[in-house]
Formats: sequence, C-alpha cells, structure tokens
Amino acid sequence: MRRKYTMIGAAAYWSREKGWPVVLGGPCPFDLNWLDLMGQRGAGAAFMPSKYVFPGGAVDAGDAAVPLASGIGAACAARLGQAPRPGPAPVTAAALAAAAIRELWEETGLMLAAAGPWAGPAPAPWDAFAARGMLPAAAPLRFVFRAITPPGRPRRFDARFFLADAAAIAGDPDDFSRATDELSHLHWVPLAEARALNLPFITEVVLAEVAARRAEAGPPPSVPFFDNAGTVPTFRRLA
Repeated sequence: MRRKYTMIGAAAYWSREKGWPVVLGGPCPFDLNWLDLMGQRGAGAAFMPSKYVFPGGAVDAGDAAVPLASGIGAACAARLGQAPRPGPAPVTAAALAAAAIRELWEETGLMLAAAGPWAGPAPAPWDAFAARGMLPAAAPLRFVFRAITPPGRPRRFDARFFLADAAAIAGDPDDFSRATDELSHLHWVPLAEARALNLPFITEVVLAEVAARRAEAGPPPSVPFFDNAGTVPTFRRLA
C-alpha cells in the first residue's frame, strides 16, 4: 500500500513573512512506497521557473487571526519561534501554520481541516472552509526544515517546511479540481522517483532529510536550518 504525505511550508519573503512548502504524504509506518505531492511552476514565473516544488506561499496579514480547529504541536511551535528575523512583530507559529494550510488549499484544492464552526463570516479563501463546516487544522503539521535563500537571488525567502499525513486531508487527496493555476502537473510522486524531477536544490535537500527520517513519528529530534541571513552561510539545528 502506498502512503501519501504532503510537504508544505510557511516561509518569509525577505521583506515580509511567507508561507512556503508543506510536504504531503501518507500514514506511518513510512516506507519506500511513500508518495510526495508536487507541482510544477510556470516557465514564466519570476521565482524558480519550470521547477517542481511543494505547495506554499506568503503569509497574509490576516493569517494570524484565523481560528484553528487544532494548533501545531508544542515542540514544533517552540522551534518555529527560534531565531526570529529582526522586526517589531515576528510571525507567530499559528500564522505560519495557517499560511501553509491556506496555500495548500489555493494551490492544490486540498483542505487540511477538521469539523468546526466559525464565529462569524470567514474571509476568502477561508470562506470555502466555512461553507463546508470546516476549520483549518494545524495539529497534523510537523515542522521539519528551515532555509533562508542566499543573497543575490531575485527573491529571498525565510522558508519553514512542514510535513503532513495525507490521511488528515478532509476529502479525496487525489481531487485537485479546486486548485488554482499556480502549479501545473500536480501529482503524487514516489519518494524514490522525486529526485529525477527538475527540482530546486533546496527541495532536493529537504527530500533527502525527510527520507532519512521517514521511520520516525512525531517531531524530529532537531530541525535543520540553512541560515543565509548574513554574509556567511551557516548550517545549524533548531533543537
């Protein structure tokens, strides 16, 4: 039986926070039949044109106020709060999780959610959740990687990558009919075959990290962090 996992994430555009990839996949135990959800960016995209990537995108101003059916785990939340970028109001773990869930919905049409009422009218695109009696659910997300884009690139991101079991998707995980056109060729790809796609370097690194830890359940012992915020690249781990 093939298992499906999704990698999604929340990242920060270097001038503002950004929700970036979530890796979607399937339930434990992890094995070589693990499937990742990926899509291809357009040839004319300003960032990573024609590359296969995980779903993801920018943290919107309203993401921090979105009600959640469940919050992200305490260990992941604590690590998300480490090494904040300079600024008056660092992005919260809840905002990053909400951004990842929203971007997953927008780019794939898949809803990481649980049943629950909204206290009032939900703004777009969250109105799609409310119409189905659903609230975004962050508990299935595992924070597994962070990377800041090196200087000199046309766009820079402070990206947090999350892993989620596709069993937590509300609905059919193979139904991409409600996705926007930002990613094409959306499909579940075996982990062993994903590296053959036209991938960004950082995506290859994240896939390798996930593959090395696929036998683990729960948060990893530490989270790799490629820190290119300064002039000297630094690799460290968020414990």
